[in-house]
Amino acid sequence: MIAFILADLRRFWSGALAVVVLIALSVALSVTVTLQERAVRLGSARAAEKFDLLVGAAGSETQLALSAVFLQPAPLPLMEGAVLSRLADDPRVALAAPVGFGDSAYGHPIVGTTSGFISSLSPSLSQGAMFSRLGEAVVGSDVALSIGAEIKPMHGTAETGGETHTAIAYKVTGRMAPTGTAWDRAILVPIRAVWQLHGMHGEEDHHDHDDDAADAHGAEPHEHAAGHEEGHEHGHVDADAPLDEHFDAQTPGVPAVLVKPKTIADAYRLRQEYRTGTTLGVFPAEVLTRLYTTLGDARSLLLAIALGTQAIVIAAIVLVTIMHVGSRRRQIGALRALGTPIHSIVVLVWGELFILFAAGIALGIALGYIAALVISARLAASTAVRLPVGFSFDDLWLIGGFAAVAAIISIVPAFSALRSSPAAALGA
Repeated sequence: MIAFILADLRRFWSGALAVVVLIALSVALSVTVTLQERAVRLGSARAAEKFDLLVGAAGSETQLALSAVFLQPAPLPLMEGAVLSRLADDPRVALAAPVGFGDSAYGHPIVGTTSGFISSLSPSLSQGAMFSRLGEAVVGSDVALSIGAEIKPMHGTAETGGETHTAIAYKVTGRMAPTGTAWDRAILVPIRAVWQLHGMHGEEDHHDHDDDAADAHGAEPHEHAAGHEEGHEHGHVDADAPLDEHFDAQTPGVPAVLVKPKTIADAYRLRQEYRTGTTLGVFPAEVLTRLYTTLGDARSLLLAIALGTQAIVIAAIVLVTIMHVGSRRRQIGALRALGTPIHSIVVLVWGELFILFAAGIALGIALGYIAALVISARLAASTAVRLPVGFSFDDLWLIGGFAAVAAIISIVPAFSALRSSPAAALGA
């Protein structure tokens, strides 16, 4: 029976190939959507695991998390430096690390922070040593700069017409181990170097440098460049000055502070205490959960479109198959006249269509997996967040559903072959 089915498929190989390709493309769409949504969810959740609590100025929770965790550029409002001082001295806090962004180099964001935060992300450096002076930098694992390389910071990016600073050139002293986060593509420098570079030396001149501060912490680069001549610097940086990571009430404003509480209970207390009219405490995981809800809605919509496409494809294939069976009425009639059992004829016709469905499903799963890998690789290249693509046990239900539908649909043409008698079929 199998040999007969395969021989028949070889006779109509072009039509069989077209059916397999149509089924494969429709299945691939569903597989790609399912795998990609899971990859984004798992990858972003793993990237956020290293960030327990964020404290920033009152505003958007989502934007605060995207900027601080995933380094997405945005004009975040500044929070008073006294908040950073209180967090750093709080006995419930194991680590309070400020972040300041806005500059870039070689297409990578330059982030001002502390050595303690770098150690929390990468407990041991893969190369070199931690920065110990204001003119030194540690790069992420994906930054293609060697130890000893010179970095000239630029306002914003070259694509947006950024202006290169001339007051300082950072020297790369170390490289972090891979973290699987957006920080793998970042260049990390002492936060005090960022403050001094933009003329922010303390609370007393915080209001005198609003434009510079905004530029140093996420504002659009053209907002700053428009009011200054080419090459004009806002502050002098002593690149050889030793590292000072002590913060007090005179500390300049910061857009966000990454906090590692000592206990879970401390994390919830701190989050509640800093949810005031001027500050905002958020758990990145909570923000991502809300984003996953939106992502899940988009996934449901795409899956509904994919299933609708599959229904149309299946209906077209069934109609074509019924027409094909109708054109073979004489052959089927001859088989029945020769005494071939009815169930054998049903199995013959059903088997041909089911084999095509099975081949299309297998090819579609492979294509969907490859497409998800390509999409994840492109996203990882632009964000540095690792997006794991893989099947789970739940996917067996999806694959099993495809196979069950294929088995049921294949019965329709099989029974249509028995509608006419052998005599009528032979006389056709």
